Amino acid sequence: MFGIGMPEMLLILAVALIVIGPKKLPDLAKSLGRAIGEFKRAATDFKESMEIDSDLKEVKRAFDDMNNDFKTPIDVSPEPEKKSSGPSEYKGKDAENGAGKEKDSEKENKQETEGTVKNDK
Repeated sequence: MFGIGMPEMLLILAVALIVIGPKKLPDLAKSLGRAIGEFKRAATDFKESMEIDSDLKEVKRAFDDMNNDFKTPIDVSPEPEKKSSGPSEYKGKDAENGAGKEKDSEKENKQETEGTVKNDK
């Protein structure tokens, strides 16, 4: 705190006691303490108002961005369908047959296991 240590504080208090006097020193300390407390409260309130102000600026910026998005024209003309040979987009007969092949292989496996069970009996 400002580089003031205990010896400096005692020296300041001794000088204040001599200059102000023992009768008025407690009242002065009380009023000084209240003033410091009010200053701290005012500084805290100012800091909070600045944080609120910055939050409001962020919200305002977001609304301005949305407003600009609404003002930009939207292209509603239909686009031609894109043809691609990607496997995830292909829904032809081969895709259906591929699914059928998986089912057929499951049936064959089931029949083979049933046949081995019957042969074991």
